[in-house]
Amino acid sequence: MSILRVLLAIIFPPLAVLDKGCGSFLIVFILTLAGWIPGVIAALIILNKR
Repeated sequence: MSILRVLLAIIFPPLAVLDKGCGSFLIVFILTLAGWIPGVIAALIILNKR
């Protein structure tokens, strides 16, 4: 997990997980629409997985 990805996950979470697949992108996008903090948390969890 690079610093750039973490900053992108904080600023706009769906862009940070764009390369992880369509499902991850949609989940993070929906959570970001529901509230910014759930989207950030989901993006950081997805980025933290290897």
